[in-house]
Amino acid sequence: MEILYLFTGTIIGALIAWLIFKLITGNLTQKLQFTEQQFNEVKQSFAVQEKTIIDLNRQISAREAELRHTHDKLTQYKQDVEQLQEKFRLEFKNLANDILEEKTKKFTEQNKTNLDQVLKPLQEKISDFQKQVKDNLSEETKQRSTLQEQLRHLTELNRRVGDEARALTTALKGETKTQGNWGEIILESILEKSGLVKDREYKVQESFTTSDGRRQQPDVIVYYPGERCIIIDSKVSLTAYERYVNATDEAERVDSLKEHLLSVRQHISGLSQKNYPDLVKNKSLDFVMLFMAVEPAYLLAMQSEPELWNNAYQKRVLLISPTNLIAALKLIESMWKQEFQNRNAQQIAEKAGDMYDKFQGFVQDLISIGRQMDSAKKNYEEAMNKLYSGKGNLVRRAEELRELGVKSRKDLPPTLLDRAGA
Repeated sequence: MEILYLFTGTIIGALIAWLIFKLITGNLTQKLQFTEQQFNEVKQSFAVQEKTIIDLNRQISAREAELRHTHDKLTQYKQDVEQLQEKFRLEFKNLANDILEEKTKKFTEQNKTNLDQVLKPLQEKISDFQKQVKDNLSEETKQRSTLQEQLRHLTELNRRVGDEARALTTALKGETKTQGNWGEIILESILEKSGLVKDREYKVQESFTTSDGRRQQPDVIVYYPGERCIIIDSKVSLTAYERYVNATDEAERVDSLKEHLLSVRQHISGLSQKNYPDLVKNKSLDFVMLFMAVEPAYLLAMQSEPELWNNAYQKRVLLISPTNLIAALKLIESMWKQEFQNRNAQQIAEKAGDMYDKFQGFVQDLISIGRQMDSAKKNYEEAMNKLYSGKGNLVRRAEELRELGVKSRKDLPPTLLDRAGA
């Protein structure tokens, strides 16, 4: 009987141990599945970030190639300008020597003063031209040297934006207005660090009045070269996302994800209905950027609903995260740098044309001076001929008057009398 009790107790103990083991194993399996899901989400997010960085590196390589091409063009242009200056110098030297060789001895101090007045403006133009060429080359070199530094700043800025987003999540829970203001602050912070100049390459909170009299005020308008622009409006979907991240069970996570996606869709529809691109008519691109300041919230929406981006684009809304916005703004900054370099090159060409025109005018002035000197020499010789040449020259007549008794305090120079035959 005791053996039967012992055997029965052993069976019951084994059964209880098996039940406890199954319960523990089930909990561990569930936790392992949840951990694997989180790992896959983090892995997908890392893949997206890695792809973005690869794209940025590719874009930066392209910009570096463009900068090298621009540098080569500027170098060639500088060589052409130097050759042109040397050609001008030699032509001027030869021309000046030909014109002034026979005239130098007869130049008066007034002639020299007039020549200085002609040469000084030309010299100033040449000096200004050389300075502008050097300034442009220096600026281009500086831009190339800072490009890699800007890439490092870009990575650091993206990291800081993510840290700031996580740090402020708790303070922003449930406060829709506060969330909106925070999103605008993040947007302005990225713009300030993008290299673009406020009120020149972008404007904040610019007001417009629609055809029906309503007042609209987009968060930011970013301008492109060529009188084009794009509108950026910040929208924050944080409340449901925060509940999703902190959910303790799958049902709560599913419900929070649905609310998060619904919030993003509502932002897309609301922004689309405002028709912001129509405010600036032909200047704006045919869509508006919806900026989501919380990068993980943006990635969650994109991963959970792959068609969300295309659906938004069909409504003329372009969903964009801090990483994508930073890359886009850097491209716009590069476009403006290229535009300013092109403008400087145009100014250099115009100044070179002006300098050449001035040089032609200077040559004409020198030719005119030579002709005037020839005319003055001819007039001088004619006057001297009248003075002491011929039978009735003035010196001889004056001497005859003196011989007839005209009184004079001074006598004419003997050399002049000899030449006149008096």
